[in-house]
Formats: sequence, C-alpha cells, structure tokens
Amino acid sequence: MTSRLNPGVQDLLLVVDVQNDFCAGGALAVPGGDEVVAKVNRLASAFAHVLLTQDWHPPGHSSFASQHPGHRPFDTIQLPYGAQTLWPDHCVQGSRGAELHPELAIAHAELILRKGYRPEVDSYSAFYENDRRTPTGLAGYLRERGLRRLFLAGLATDYCVHYSALDGRREGFEVVVLLDACRGLDTQGSLDKALRAMRAAGVEIRADAA
Repeated sequence: MTSRLNPGVQDLLLVVDVQNDFCAGGALAVPGGDEVVAKVNRLASAFAHVLLTQDWHPPGHSSFASQHPGHRPFDTIQLPYGAQTLWPDHCVQGSRGAELHPELAIAHAELILRKGYRPEVDSYSAFYENDRRTPTGLAGYLRERGLRRLFLAGLATDYCVHYSALDGRREGFEVVVLLDACRGLDTQGSLDKALRAMRAAGVEIRADAA
C-alpha cells in the first residue's frame, strides 16, 4: 500500500480527527470510521513528516445542538459567522471521546494541532476556524518547515478533511486526499458535494491510498 506512494522530504501526512467520538460507539460516529486506523498507521510509516489534528471542544460549545433549545443534531442554524450544522456533544476537552483512537500508532508524529476550542466558533479545517478568517497557524508552520505537499487521511471526508483540503489549496499547498483512508458522514449528499468542491479547487483525489 505504501510502496507506490513514495513521499518526499517536502511531503506531509495530515491525519484528521481520528478520535474515539468519530469511531464506533462514539458520540458522532462516522460510518466505518474505525476502518481508517490501520490504513493510517501503514501510511504514516512511509512519511518522515506526520501531523495530527484533534477536535477539542469546551463543554457547552456553540456548535452543540444541546445549546440551542428546539433544535436537534444535524439541524442548520445561523451563527454570527454564518451557517452552522449542529452536532451532538462530542470531543469535549479531556473526555475519552476526545482522545485519539487507542490503536492509532504514529509515535513519530511531529505535531498535534487542536481545533474547535473557541466556544463561539466551530472549526472543521486544520487551517481556519469556521468564520473563514481566524487562522490556526498551520500554514505558517508548514511554510517554515519547508513542507509543500499535503496528503490527507482521516475523518470525516465531507467535513474536516474536505475543509482542510480546500484551505490547504487556498494557502498554496499541493493537496492529495487519500480517499481509501478517509470515511464520510454523507448527510444529505454532503460527500458527493465535498468531492466535487475539492476537485474544483485543484485537490487530487486518489481512490486508493497508494
């Protein structure tokens, strides 16, 4: 699987949100989410540079449906920065659900980037909060390290992987999404829409992870 990938010294594997709450039995389980763990571990062994993201919400986060009486998970409401999908409470700071999947084995990962910790704004992308203006600092980190091409794997294809890929292109990086090492929620056609948007932005979509 990894032999044909042949990443170079300016390539980085970006592992998105492989956390307990997004896997089987979690508060916001992505169908087949556990299936990416072994794939990601094998991929990571081929990369000298690996970075992990971790959803990290405070209790009572504004994206939680529980904070909006009369609304349910997966409803869409308007917040000051625009449309926001409401979610079950998930990846709460310090909880088991927020922990990285216990079988994720990437000891050489160089950075864990936490996102979604501002109570008033959600953060799908590894690069920007959902207001589309507030940066996480990842672009500067990658540039200073001399990393130019990003390979994305993880959860969920149509949300955090999708927005991270788009913002990677927005920041001028080459971006490859390894589709076999991702899984999506696919709510109301969101997966097909995300794939079209990524391709339109110049993201390379690889059906397998090789």
